[in-house]
Amino acid sequence: MNADRMNADRTTASAQRMLSAQRMLWIVAAGFCLVSAVLVPLTLPLGWDELVYASRFGSYGPATPFSAPRTRGVPLLLAPIASWSDSTVLLRVWLLLLAGGALWLGFRPWLRIVHRPAAVWVAAGLYGSLWITLFYAGSAMPNHYTAMGATAALGCFLAPRPRYAGVAAGLAVVTLMRPNDGVAVAAPLLLAAVLMPALRGDGRLKGRLSAVAAGLAAGALPWVVEAEVRFGGVRSRLAEADEAQGGLRAVFSLGAHFTALDGPLLCRPCTGDSVRLPVAEWWVLLPLLVGLGLWAERRARRSAAPLWLSVAVAVAAAAPYLFLVPYAAPRFLLPAYALLALPAAVGLLAVVHRARTRRSVPTAAVLALVLLGHLGIQAGLVHYLAGNHQRARGDWVRIASVLREHGVHPPCVLAGNSATIPIAHSAGCTVSETDPPAPPSALVLRGGKPPHWARDWQSFPVPDTYHPGWTVVVRP
Repeated sequence: MNADRMNADRTTASAQRMLSAQRMLWIVAAGFCLVSAVLVPLTLPLGWDELVYASRFGSYGPATPFSAPRTRGVPLLLAPIASWSDSTVLLRVWLLLLAGGALWLGFRPWLRIVHRPAAVWVAAGLYGSLWITLFYAGSAMPNHYTAMGATAALGCFLAPRPRYAGVAAGLAVVTLMRPNDGVAVAAPLLLAAVLMPALRGDGRLKGRLSAVAAGLAAGALPWVVEAEVRFGGVRSRLAEADEAQGGLRAVFSLGAHFTALDGPLLCRPCTGDSVRLPVAEWWVLLPLLVGLGLWAERRARRSAAPLWLSVAVAVAAAAPYLFLVPYAAPRFLLPAYALLALPAAVGLLAVVHRARTRRSVPTAAVLALVLLGHLGIQAGLVHYLAGNHQRARGDWVRIASVLREHGVHPPCVLAGNSATIPIAHSAGCTVSETDPPAPPSALVLRGGKPPHWARDWQSFPVPDTYHPGWTVVVRP
């Protein structure tokens, strides 16, 4: 009788912990959206990549070039708003809601995997506290969704009763957003299903393998179809994408990613840039907490296999960007950060538990200072970068105004430096895609001289720009 009552009490306590963790995960997701909205203005103009995706819709025209490396995943996210409204604020609010929902869906499957369900909302909070995640929450960019798709897929894959639909859906999202990320995430899942005794021996091997394959195929199908229709086949598209990315090759770009920890958003190239050392706290804190989490599980004699697999998938997701891509962007590592946040959260709770049980005031004080420092650094960075880009993207509008003042009106064609695409979009022009360019209506330059065939064109400086040195060169 007493044993039955004890079991019932344990079941009730477990259910209460689960319910509490679910509620906290909702709170973290809502707080994530709110903090991002406060630190990143909803009026922030669309960035270069965002304009490429949004201009697939008439309300954000004219259409900008859609190169081989890009996929149709982000336009699909934008369609419910961009198909009928050109409001930047409305689009960012919609994307914030999507990002918060993705955060909840990404971490929720882990509630029944980790020993302490509270670790799930703590992991979501760690991942959501990063300036990169906060900056891109309301952005039309794919990386947060690849991160959440990978996290959800792995959670459904490891569930006591695997959720095959969740595995397939998560991997489909990852692959639809970035096919290379889909392959990187799927590979360790397939290996784990075959090699890990706990997974291989539970009679669900075929189901897991089928779910991974189905998700990968479903996400890749639009990319393959477009490759055949627009680029002359998969091989041709891969070659064109490789050229657009500067040629994928064996590199070691860890230093570039370290440099990009505090920006810029695209470190291409990273020469001459440096990182402010306090920002490196995340690269110190994360491995330390991950190690503590794995050690805590081993010390408690619980299986750490799910956490080890999370680490393995994180490494696989980061590897292509560290060893193949010859440049860096902070957002590239978001899937790895999300997956590593899970064992890190277990480690953080282990430290909290130790401080509480031993009533160690010094441990609690150090932990509080570390977390407050982390949050302060991340919030300061996202606020700084959001303001920086608010002003920098305003240059495109100022340049477009000077073009109009000197007779460049749609339909018009622009050529110039690498920032011509967003400037042309702001001016209602298209970009010359030939090299050398067919005679454009004007050139847009920063700190350079016009080519020999445009030496007799009139040059006009653009005043009051955030980045100095802009000039427009107008064809007579």
